[in-house]
Amino acid sequence: MQQEKLGDVIRELREKQDLSLRELARQTEISAPFLSDVELGRRYPSDEVLEKIAKKLKVSVENLKQYDHRDSVYELKRMVENNPSLGFAFRTALDEIKEGKLTPEQLAARVTKGKK
Repeated sequence: MQQEKLGDVIRELREKQDLSLRELARQTEISAPFLSDVELGRRYPSDEVLEKIAKKLKVSVENLKQYDHRDSVYELKRMVENNPSLGFAFRTALDEIKEGKLTPEQLAARVTKGKK
């Protein structure tokens, strides 16, 4: 259940429309190196730039925003830093995933158990 990243989705949509990176950058009035960094996940576009990209790729900006996970990661980091028990639980789960004892799907099932 690997989630697609914003840059991957932008690249896929751009390639489906047979647009080069340079051409999409030109049409959205951003630099090609910046767009390359976005596609590689090293940088993130502003809402204004994301709107331009969405328009050129003929998708809604909301569609693209669903692949931008920065807020979730920031919030998780903040919570882990402020709650030692949560930090321990998260590190334990990560260790189990790294060791192949737990899959992300199993972790998600544990977290959502009883929430229906």
